[in-house]
Amino acid sequence: MRIIILSVLKEIQAAVWGIPTMALLLFTGLYLTVRLKGLQFTQLPRAIRYIFEKEEGKGDVSAFGSLCTALAATIGTGSIVGVATALRAGGPGALFWMWISALLGMATKYAEGLLAVRFRTTDENGQIAGGPMYYIERGMGRNWVWLAKMFAFFGVVTALLGCGTFPQVNAITESVESAFGVPAWLVGVIVTVAVTAVILGGIQSISKVAEAVVPFMAIAYVIGSLAVLAFNHEAIPGAFRAIFVSAFTPNAAFGGAVGTASAAAVITAMRTGIARGVYTNEAGLGSSPIVVAAAKTKSCVRQGLISMTSVFFTTIIICTMTGIVVISSGLLETPVGGVLLDGGKLSNAAFNQGLPGNIGMYMVTIGLIFFSFTTIIGWNYYGERCLVYLTGGVQWNRQYKLLYIGCIAASPFLSLEPIWILADITNALMAFPNLIGILGLSPVVIYETKKFFKEMKENR
Repeated sequence: MRIIILSVLKEIQAAVWGIPTMALLLFTGLYLTVRLKGLQFTQLPRAIRYIFEKEEGKGDVSAFGSLCTALAATIGTGSIVGVATALRAGGPGALFWMWISALLGMATKYAEGLLAVRFRTTDENGQIAGGPMYYIERGMGRNWVWLAKMFAFFGVVTALLGCGTFPQVNAITESVESAFGVPAWLVGVIVTVAVTAVILGGIQSISKVAEAVVPFMAIAYVIGSLAVLAFNHEAIPGAFRAIFVSAFTPNAAFGGAVGTASAAAVITAMRTGIARGVYTNEAGLGSSPIVVAAAKTKSCVRQGLISMTSVFFTTIIICTMTGIVVISSGLLETPVGGVLLDGGKLSNAAFNQGLPGNIGMYMVTIGLIFFSFTTIIGWNYYGERCLVYLTGGVQWNRQYKLLYIGCIAASPFLSLEPIWILADITNALMAFPNLIGILGLSPVVIYETKKFFKEMKENR
């Protein structure tokens, strides 16, 4: 029965992450890049500077807190386990396509953040309400409410069955059990209790935890990764060669001549890299605009610029660190104990090779705990706001949180492969209505951008 279910899930995954979805993602990012004149490259320094500049305005949390909460929900298992599974499924070339999706996705993320603030509103409790469901309805009109509701429905499903719960908790329990020998069920209980304590406090509680944890864990992970690469520096050139060769000729031997490429293999590398790229940075997915809308800011463009930095930090920096460490370890081609490692075990083993003793494994495990925990609490908020939109009020929030906690408690007892396939499927189903909304509202994005920089130039 399990084999049949897994086969069905794979068929659905291949369908929703087929060429139309990949083309829509890449086209949206490319179109916005051209129309915004490469804003993600030319304005990146300004965007990073804005992160540390305090701004007052309408909102529930600070602009920095909003970014940290968005990063908390993106820098999760996708940055460690997700990269490893993508490399196992699509080869080193999957990392190249993750880069492409991220570079174009920065423009998409900018548009999402801008629209989230531009069309945000307040709910019956006075809390900020925003995100794709609101900018689709308020920006495109009542005739598009069905698309907004489609996004919100899949947002709730993704929070409960995709990004928010199963992959995160499963990765924590597997990694902790492997590194410290703690039973998976006990780890699951601890995670469930900790998440419950945070999410009951609402967005302010979630934001405070994110602000405290995200910067520290990201910096520590990068430093640790650089230490591993320093020990294994001789393998780095070969790792980059494997990435670029495998992106277009996946059957090539990593250290030898280029082999005969298969169109199916190239598509697999593309699909895996783009899908996992969207999973890790959520550009085009439409999730982060939900919390970006809550930022205290007076400018939708300013917040859009801050928002796009999350893609840069998540994929271009964090995921690249993981990918280079895994590829340079040689464990993609070398079995351990007669088995090719995957997921968290592959990441653990790769980091362990670069550092003495078990330091690498402990580093990955601790990083994974923090990464995954913050993702869990961030996605709880996303799903809750989607539910508020669907139901027209907060009357079902308590039941939603109880169901969310229940999914977390069940996660340690589920297997890895179907979890990641399910997460990919729900991501695609969220991305589709959001991307249509972004393209439909692209004139608003372009107008607001031109207006912002024109006024900035005039006020100098």
